[in-house]
Amino acid sequence: MLTLISRGYCHLCHDMEVALQPLLEEFGISLEVLDVDADPELEARYDELVPVLLLDGVELCHYFLDEPKVRAVLARIR
Repeated sequence: MLTLISRGYCHLCHDMEVALQPLLEEFGISLEVLDVDADPELEARYDELVPVLLLDGVELCHYFLDEPKVRAVLARIR
């Protein structure tokens, strides 16, 4: 499962979530969106890095979607 660490007022977060939609559909994978500001542990770890995209807890990218990397990782686990 992909997890997006995000915050409501972050335009980069919104942009990454939108950019992920075609990949989610293509690979049939779900996305969990977590609000970094709602969890003190997430905020301590990721505050200035959001958006952060994780796969099973492993960071794939932050700030901007690295589509080739995410696509390659998803293809390997398919």
